[in-house]
Amino acid sequence: MTLFKLPDLGEGLQEAEISEWHVAVNDKVVVDQALLSVETAKAIVEIPSPRAGRIKRLFAKPGDILPVGAPLVEFMDGEADAPDAGTVVGHVEQGAEIARESPLASGRASGSQVKAVPAVRALARRLDVDLAVVTPTGPNDTITRKDVERVARILQEVGPIEPLRGVRRAMARSMMQAHAEVVPVCVNDDADLTAWWPSADDLMLRLIRAIVAAARAEPSLNAWFDSHALGRRVLEKIHLGIAVDTEDGLFVPVLRDVGEREPPDLRAGLERLRRDVASRTIPPEEMRGYTFTLSNFGTFGGRYANPIVQPPTVAILGAGRVRDEVVAVKGKTAIHPILPLSLTFDHRAVTGGEATRFLAAVIADLAAD
Repeated sequence: MTLFKLPDLGEGLQEAEISEWHVAVNDKVVVDQALLSVETAKAIVEIPSPRAGRIKRLFAKPGDILPVGAPLVEFMDGEADAPDAGTVVGHVEQGAEIARESPLASGRASGSQVKAVPAVRALARRLDVDLAVVTPTGPNDTITRKDVERVARILQEVGPIEPLRGVRRAMARSMMQAHAEVVPVCVNDDADLTAWWPSADDLMLRLIRAIVAAARAEPSLNAWFDSHALGRRVLEKIHLGIAVDTEDGLFVPVLRDVGEREPPDLRAGLERLRRDVASRTIPPEEMRGYTFTLSNFGTFGGRYANPIVQPPTVAILGAGRVRDEVVAVKGKTAIHPILPLSLTFDHRAVTGGEATRFLAAVIADLAAD
């Protein structure tokens, strides 16, 4: 028998979620026939058959998350190229971590360890309780049977955990990486849009124009930071990551070389990216390589925020909801449209002066005709 395993899908992806099988047991397939679709952090990808033959076994079902190299399909004919590895569901879902010593997440001192006798650990495994979230009441911070049973009752009341999948799973990992690596600082200010608001221009296009102007005035924020070498690369071209919120999670497609493109071309590019994200047909290469990020969260609500910088970039600009506000103009009051802005930067690579000069340049461009 021949096993076909989940291939390396590129882009550094180490796992994929089974989205849909296009074949069934006993089906005959030909070379390059689509076997299944998988959902990765980037897109939905069809995986073709590497050979012709008859399907003997499918190793996973839709919704299962498989690591690269896990068996997918067993063919009836051919030489075995690997031993039968069984299904991967148990490998993916097993919670072996709860049987090991781990830091508690209950607010005790950093570095403290889970303390529980083997019988309590066995009970926690049976009840599917992670000892790391249990607050101990026994002597010397020891977790007791009652502690585990208390948490089990709470978990039963709130219902089963919903595993993060696809884009949301990738988003969670990206945010964990950002939290672990970046030293974030956020500065906030307002832009007065009176000079051109309202106008036929799309606010997104004006924000892009302002980012280009600011990057030319203060190039240090259009950069990548290498945490291992403790160095940065200030980049000439501005490849703008556009944060797009969807029901599946957050996507950040890239609008390339925005400093050299005219407004009609940028508008068409934005519309294309949004369509591709909505249909989940955006190629993986269109989701990497951005040098600066823009999040226009004001389309949903909110004034200021603390946007997350995603390595290796060093800055992200967030735009809140435009509001009418009373302002003083030459000693008199007036009502102007005001755009709240939030700029988060990685303080390892960017100084406060560089960041505030960048934000000032964004505001100056937005205030211009």
